[in-house]
Amino acid sequence: MQILYSRCCGLDVHKASISACILVYQDGGEPEVRRRTFSTFTQDLIRLKMWLTSSKVSQVALESTGVYGKPVWNILEHGSLQLMLVNPQHFHAIPGCKTDPKDSRWLAELLSYGLLRPSFVPPQPIRELRDLTRYRVHLKQDRNRIHNRIHKVLEDANIKLDCVATDILGVSGRRMIDGIVEGRYSAEWLADRARSRLREKLPSLRLALRGRVTDHHRLMLRELLGDLDAVDSKIRRLEQEIIARAEPHANLMARLCTIPGIDMVTAWTLLAEIGVDMAPFPDADHLASWAGLCPGLKESAGKRMSGRTRKGDRYLRRALCQAAWAVSHTKDNYLAALFYRIAGRQGLKKATIAVAHQLLRIAYHIIRDGGSYRELGGNYFDRLHPERTRNRLVRRLENLGLEVTLQPRNPGAAPAGSNPVDS
Repeated sequence: MQILYSRCCGLDVHKASISACILVYQDGGEPEVRRRTFSTFTQDLIRLKMWLTSSKVSQVALESTGVYGKPVWNILEHGSLQLMLVNPQHFHAIPGCKTDPKDSRWLAELLSYGLLRPSFVPPQPIRELRDLTRYRVHLKQDRNRIHNRIHKVLEDANIKLDCVATDILGVSGRRMIDGIVEGRYSAEWLADRARSRLREKLPSLRLALRGRVTDHHRLMLRELLGDLDAVDSKIRRLEQEIIARAEPHANLMARLCTIPGIDMVTAWTLLAEIGVDMAPFPDADHLASWAGLCPGLKESAGKRMSGRTRKGDRYLRRALCQAAWAVSHTKDNYLAALFYRIAGRQGLKKATIAVAHQLLRIAYHIIRDGGSYRELGGNYFDRLHPERTRNRLVRRLENLGLEVTLQPRNPGAAPAGSNPVDS
């Protein structure tokens, strides 16, 4: 095999140590092997960088080890070194002979022949934005947990507020819970704190708010509401920071928001997870595969064994699946038509993944080409094969026992269902 890189290095990264191996190929013979071990303290990482530079190494491959590989990448990426982050599942050491020095040499050998597949690592500003958007997701999950705990305390006190109000922590619900924490016992007084349309349910509210609230319940609610306010305050500050950092890409996010189902939060997630440079992804299919939003391929002897999707970016997958579900509640657009077209044959879950896949493909072309979303229309599939649509609808009517006669419509006639007005 042809050697692509005559001076390369493999790094086997651990929590407290790094095993490094440099291979230097000269005149097509056996490579010169240089091995060293470094700790993961900052001064030793700087020494590692100086050692690689003095050895005139051009290519470095390091194993992806989660958070332990990030400080190594952050220090080595500033300079002339070409870094490659490698998924451990994509290379294997010799069975029964696994040691750190052998792993680092195996990495270096595969790198020298160009047999390693690099993982996607966005630039540092995008990585920092990704940290913020992912932290916001975790804070939202914490908020949901606190919401559920408040609901459990109310149920324990036999306060059935959720049976009447849609959101127990809405404006009216929060006012009632605050009244309970203050020590108000009267169900009539608590029900009177309802606002807006919830006041139409005052009789039901009086029944739902008549429970057995103890001092322990009030203590729990007071603490949980404090936690809720603290998390809400964090989320607000975090969203302000995300907006500020995403401001240079405001035009791109505005164009992404023209896609049905994509809101500003989903646009943040797309920007943070895949960045603004689509060069690492040759086409939309590669991006969908990386995100885990395309059908799996497991085939043997011409037989399809499984079509389950692979594991991918779970934050991106979650956001796009939520957007796909939002699309299913819209009307008269291509994506909603695609959702119900697939849901009728294969179910809601596969339809959600299929629409999420399509959303990612559209976003890829918008980011790469700089265009905007162009709506194909809710009747796109009907117009794609009009004769099939006609025959299918005729068969359905005939199955109901009707005799169907078709004739072309007069071009000057008004469409069915319209109410023409005489001029």
